[in-house]
Amino acid sequence: MGMRQELRTYAKQLVCPLDTLKTRFQSPDYKKIYYDASKNAFNRKLLLRGLYQGIGNIVLITIPSSGAFFTTYEAVKTGLTKVVTSSSGNAVIPQPIVHSAASAIAELVSCFILTTAEVLKQNAQVIRRPAGSSASKTAFQPSVTLQALRQFNKPSQLFRGYTALAAHNLPFTAMQFPMFEHLKESIKAHRKEKGIFTGVWMETALVTAVSAGSAGSVAAVITTPVDVVKTRIMLSAAAENSEAEAKKKVEKAKKAGQSLKKLAKQKGGTKKSGLTVAREVMRENGVKGLFKGGILRAA
Repeated sequence: MGMRQELRTYAKQLVCPLDTLKTRFQSPDYKKIYYDASKNAFNRKLLLRGLYQGIGNIVLITIPSSGAFFTTYEAVKTGLTKVVTSSSGNAVIPQPIVHSAASAIAELVSCFILTTAEVLKQNAQVIRRPAGSSASKTAFQPSVTLQALRQFNKPSQLFRGYTALAAHNLPFTAMQFPMFEHLKESIKAHRKEKGIFTGVWMETALVTAVSAGSAGSVAAVITTPVDVVKTRIMLSAAAENSEAEAKKKVEKAKKAGQSLKKLAKQKGGTKKSGLTVAREVMRENGVKGLFKGGILRAA
């Protein structure tokens, strides 16, 4: 378990720049901040600045979330295996189904721990820091993660996006592992048929890496629309209000004689469902908007 946790932590560090770019591409403010309409191209300086913003908290939280995943997985798998095994020793339900159920429950537990860090990370990734700041000038400035945290008024806002994160991770895991196992066995079978299979650890490692990478890339592209929705929900978490709070703001604006149009343009709004967010993306950019960052996710 320890080795798996370390590998996941290293993986987070390696893909952090790509993840930051993906978040910025999927952000609703992409065209306002990172796109230069006069040149019909993205603003390279802004887009590529601070690619490791928000990595600290996600690396730290990966260890307990991974531990919770594997601990829950093993416990649920063992418990379900005992329940579905008859007195004669035969399994009433196939093992793959038991494994899928155990991994789904474990993923839900892991997502609960991971959500707050993921929300902070994605909000930190889109915070703009001044260009050309020297080390002496930035030494006494608060970290981007702390700046992101200050945007939230209530702790409950940090859990905004749990459903979207779970809705993203569950199908991703469900697709990745079966594809990985199928590819791995197919490659082994092909090599055995050709008479070139050796079984040495280097070959096994290479086959595993190719299979895992291919399966992960396909699953990542397919689940990109859910990832786009998740990103938007998490980036708007700090500014979202409950329906009751939104009504209070409207009443307050009416009493103060403030224009409701002006109020609507201000940052914030009521909580939106994933379906509502998906429809907004479709209205803005069409179907291609739901696949923004798909290539970066597959990389």
